[in-house]
Amino acid sequence: MKANRIFWSLTSLLILVSLLLSACGGAATPAPAATGELPAGDGKVVIYGGYGEAQAAAFQKALTEFGQANGIEITFTSLATFDTDIKVKIESGQEPDIAMWPQPGGLKNLADNLIPLEQVIDLSKPLATLVPGWDKLAVVDGKIYGLPVSANMKTLVFYNPTAFKAHGYSVPANAAELTALEAKIKADGAGYPWCAGIESGGATGWPFTDWLEQYVLDLYGPDTYAKWISGEVDFASPEVTKAADEVTRRLLAEGQVNGGGISMATDSFQDTAPLFADGQANGQCFMLRQGSFITAFMPENVQAEIKAGDYTNLDVFALPTPEGGQAGVLGGGDIAAVFKGHADQDVAKVAAFIFSPEVLKYQVATGDISPHKTFDLSLYPNEMQRKIGQAMANAAVFGFDGSDQMPAEVNAEFWAAGTDFIAGRATWAEAAKRIDSKYP
Repeated sequence: MKANRIFWSLTSLLILVSLLLSACGGAATPAPAATGELPAGDGKVVIYGGYGEAQAAAFQKALTEFGQANGIEITFTSLATFDTDIKVKIESGQEPDIAMWPQPGGLKNLADNLIPLEQVIDLSKPLATLVPGWDKLAVVDGKIYGLPVSANMKTLVFYNPTAFKAHGYSVPANAAELTALEAKIKADGAGYPWCAGIESGGATGWPFTDWLEQYVLDLYGPDTYAKWISGEVDFASPEVTKAADEVTRRLLAEGQVNGGGISMATDSFQDTAPLFADGQANGQCFMLRQGSFITAFMPENVQAEIKAGDYTNLDVFALPTPEGGQAGVLGGGDIAAVFKGHADQDVAKVAAFIFSPEVLKYQVATGDISPHKTFDLSLYPNEMQRKIGQAMANAAVFGFDGSDQMPAEVNAEFWAAGTDFIAGRATWAEAAKRIDSKYP
């Protein structure tokens, strides 16, 4: 699903600009500075992506508003199975001007069909406002081929404010306060600090991968994180082993999770009921680290409260960073690129717009968050999403879900060996050796 470090003076200026643009229905934008002289456009720009219905409608609304102000007809089409469908479009010569990939690996694999963004737009503008880390996701041979349009995040801890209040607990602001809270919960005999099931059918183990990815990112930053994903830093390395030790202290120490690691390995990640239970005898837990999507698995009455803006029984805070680390956000998003042979002045204008904070002003109402640290937080539709958006804006670095970027064989073993580690069937050294053996 991470002290307020937003540069408020810059944010205020961008908010004012955004409000002025909204009041005018979107102001005309000059062609962005880019290397080389781009040809004139034909007044039309086509974009493909993988958005759901609500996302697509909100995205198109922003595009239409911008297009009308700039004399460009912008059309967005959502492909049912994007990664497969975009390849078919390319092979048939029907590629769009711009496409948005849900995974950076898919974009990079098709880099021969794309143009480096420095040849299309002035990269200094989006790079000045993006949360660090986003700029490194679609780099091929030292060139940036893609940048994010929208984001989601997993660096989140959900909790029950009613339960916290009943026991006099406060939301921890840092790692030391989180450790103190865990100790107090156990000393009180109130329940267990964490809800932490990792069972997920054929994908059992993926919630553990999120925990490990989070701590590698927090402790060592985006460069080491990227090298780990590519296999340049081993799972058995001191860096990843230290991150595994953090997971051990947080989840596998005595009393941290109901039933310990053995239960974690068989408890479904979807089981959120213990967060709303009453008392240790009923398995009550006080914190659940998960992605924002987990609210769909909450009890129906809690979902109804959230929809109504009532956070009496559910709220969220950003997972505190380990001592000595830097605040990293783990998550995903949609990353856009421009196709080779399609870069003209109209495409450049649209590309500059979708890489700006302003493009999501309607889309945040569908649950997306902005990857820009300067996004106007007042545009988020409710307090919970505002907190999630602020956690992204405040992050020192961003890391795209690491296991999703690893080779399929590595990812599968990460799940399996990670589950054995959690369940106590393997030491971390044994699990790491198994995972490392899957890299080519």
